Amino acid sequence: MWDYLQHLSFWNWLAFGTLMLILEVFGAGGYLLWIGIAAASVGVLTFLFPELPWAWQFILFAVFSVLTAVYWWRRQRTAEKPSDQPGLNRRGSELLGRQFTLHEAINGGRGKIKAGDSLWLVSGPELPAGSAVRVVGQDGVILHVEAVA
Repeated sequence: MWDYLQHLSFWNWLAFGTLMLILEVFGAGGYLLWIGIAAASVGVLTFLFPELPWAWQFILFAVFSVLTAVYWWRRQRTAEKPSDQPGLNRRGSELLGRQFTLHEAINGGRGKIKAGDSLWLVSGPELPAGSAVRVVGQDGVILHVEAVA
């Protein structure tokens, strides 16, 4: 084992880096990407400096792994900017504040309204069909309504 460690070549690091990148393709969620890049970087350094001791190779690998992971983590955090279309992919949020007529009475806290060509499940106070309601909230696919006075 010691003999193997003392004679690590750039090919070993490039092979390890390639293996990590291949495994990343199968869905590791980005974790192995940075380890693969760090291993490839150590492989390049080992190619440029073939007499680099194995201990320094492992230290560089550890440092590069941490640096690349921290770099990506910071980049991901700064990439989360507020959307110019906050309602995108939140179906029903465009209905908040609008008034509708109950399509089915609210019995037991549940009823339905017709918005456009869709029927929406609503929750609210007991009201008969045909009552005017205003959408005041949303919980998933259920709209919360209140009676319009």
